[in-house]
Amino acid sequence: MRSIKKDFFGNQVLTDINFTLEAGQVLGLCGENGAGKSTLMKILFGMDVIRETGGYEGDIIINGEKAVFNTPFDALKAGIGMVHQEFSLIPGFTATENILLNREPQKKNVISQVFGERLNTLDYKEMDRRAATAIQKMGVEIDAKMVISSMPVGHKQFTEIARELSKDQLKLLILDEPTAVLTEKEAEALLDSIRAMAAQKISVIFITHRLHEILSVCDKVVVMRDGHVVRDVPTKETSVDDITRWMVGRDVQSAASRAEIKDEKADAKTVMSIKNLWVDMPGETVRNVSLDVRQGEILGIGGLAGQGKLGIPNGIMGLYEAGGTVVFDGQEIPLNNPRKCLDSSLAFVSEDRREVGLLLDETLEWNVAFPAMQIQNKFLKLLLGGLVKWRDEKAIHTVTQKYIDQLQIKCTSSKQKAKELSGGNQQKVCLAKAFALEPKFLFVSEPTRGIDVGAKALVLDALKQFNRESGVTVVMISSELEELRQTCDRIAIISGGQVSGILPAAASSEEFGTLMISKVV
Repeated sequence: MRSIKKDFFGNQVLTDINFTLEAGQVLGLCGENGAGKSTLMKILFGMDVIRETGGYEGDIIINGEKAVFNTPFDALKAGIGMVHQEFSLIPGFTATENILLNREPQKKNVISQVFGERLNTLDYKEMDRRAATAIQKMGVEIDAKMVISSMPVGHKQFTEIARELSKDQLKLLILDEPTAVLTEKEAEALLDSIRAMAAQKISVIFITHRLHEILSVCDKVVVMRDGHVVRDVPTKETSVDDITRWMVGRDVQSAASRAEIKDEKADAKTVMSIKNLWVDMPGETVRNVSLDVRQGEILGIGGLAGQGKLGIPNGIMGLYEAGGTVVFDGQEIPLNNPRKCLDSSLAFVSEDRREVGLLLDETLEWNVAFPAMQIQNKFLKLLLGGLVKWRDEKAIHTVTQKYIDQLQIKCTSSKQKAKELSGGNQQKVCLAKAFALEPKFLFVSEPTRGIDVGAKALVLDALKQFNRESGVTVVMISSELEELRQTCDRIAIISGGQVSGILPAAASSEEFGTLMISKVV
């Protein structure tokens, strides 16, 4: 890519970008949220949004010749595949149907031989075989017959990757945050797949905020900051600290581990008691969870994918059918009733920000204020004794700007639409929306998904500050054990749909690992 420039929604997001990539080479692309990584890859993949917003300047050179990709189909013909940060799957289709979409093997029949190939039928047996082969390349197990809309986010991610791996003509694969929703074990399986692709002379552009993965699998690293390339170096000549400093332009101190902090909440009263909880959430196993949460603590919930950790908040908050007993602050919370949970001052930040967390076509102000307006009558002017309600635009702007500043959300203004933000900044808006509710109890699921190393510490610090200053009890669900250890007072590990154990953050990684595999189904 040579001298690439792009402005987007009035912002100059890319300025004179240059880099090269050889056959079979793995390039790690790093940068904070909003640095321009995803936009650069959208240009390379010919995404419609680039053409619709005025195109770009500069050249793409493939095998020594200038290439122009007006649509993703042009890029696909050239052997370029892309796994997007946000999923591009058809919800009503199975994993197999998505993996082989528009490339389905067909069978001839008597009718098609007379009237033409448009009347061929699909060869489902061959489709199953090809899909299974692509999934096997990743070294993980997903149900190829499951409908996408019923899948947890981790399995959707694997389906996206399997779709690209099933293409015979693949020469270059762009992976945009592929491990953000995966556990460490699953991520390692994916890294093995990347190494195998490189051995077959398939080039890979790997975007991730897990910088140790860059050092593990990449041949070289390109670091972007504010729309510029600031470093292009061989991976063996750098370190996580170097990459972090180049990304943010400063030294970033990792958050102090809660392992060093005395458990001051050991004697606190139980604010939420969960007994014999089961949840019917596709891809998640929640069979018999019993768990007590202490008032004022940050309780972490971890475990391998599919073992039940994501199902717990989704079930309690009424997004999926659930059974059992949940008592909060002395009152039983009726399950399968989201409004009752919200009225009881519970809040939830979902792991699926686009489908559940955001109003994508609305402004940041509307996203942040709307739930509190709807549930608590906040940010409203009440006239005639409450018969007439009118939005308090000044209050809405003030609260939104407060969280834009606190969470350092990169945007043109509080009036910008949520869909125009980078993925990590969209995640921060989801947190701001929950903070604006001022709940007594907050479930936050995968809070740093797709967030860069500089912003990750900021978000985790914001959660700790919210917990400490507002006295809010927080239950944090995460696939990253180290993130939980830095943030939480205690960590419960879910395995086989049950709590396999609860340990203080100071416990060793080996102890947590033993709990994770103790009841795996």
